[in-house]
Amino acid sequence: MSRRKAGDLARRALQATDNDPGILANSALALAYFGEDITATIGLVDRALALNPSYARGWFVSGILRIWASQPDLAIEHVETSLRLSPRERMGPRLATMGIAFFFKRRFAEATSKLLLSIQDDPGFPPAFRCLAACYVHMGRLNEARDVVKRLRTITPQVMPNDLPFRNPEDRELFLSGLRLAAGEAG
Repeated sequence: MSRRKAGDLARRALQATDNDPGILANSALALAYFGEDITATIGLVDRALALNPSYARGWFVSGILRIWASQPDLAIEHVETSLRLSPRERMGPRLATMGIAFFFKRRFAEATSKLLLSIQDDPGFPPAFRCLAACYVHMGRLNEARDVVKRLRTITPQVMPNDLPFRNPEDRELFLSGLRLAAGEAG
């Protein structure tokens, strides 16, 4: 799906109903992923949570957007809220989101722990593998990083993502520099 079409569909959904927490959160995620203003999309998910403070997916989406906005502390807090509200839901992506937030805080040991749990729960989720590989590089564990990239290649041939939603250039470079080295590219 093209960026333009995804944005148009998200905006149409918002026009159809502006008081549905699910539509607000999902539209915010789509719009943010495709490059819309991160502050505006965070405003949408905040509105969803104001309408339904017990909306676990809304807290999870807020956590994702906070990572993209370079707010890892809030990301962790919001994903933890999501986990408390819906502890039986699949944990993989939520643990990966927390791991990515710890990665950007440069708390690599905590990131590694969350990412390994995420992969155990959802072994087909490439973002967790990518971040784990970058994490290992920044911990000086290059052989383990390369092993993670080998595992990633069994899931997808695309080691380096086409688009990164991280708005902070320093976050992007931290992630990409680690992933490049793990993939065996010149860093």
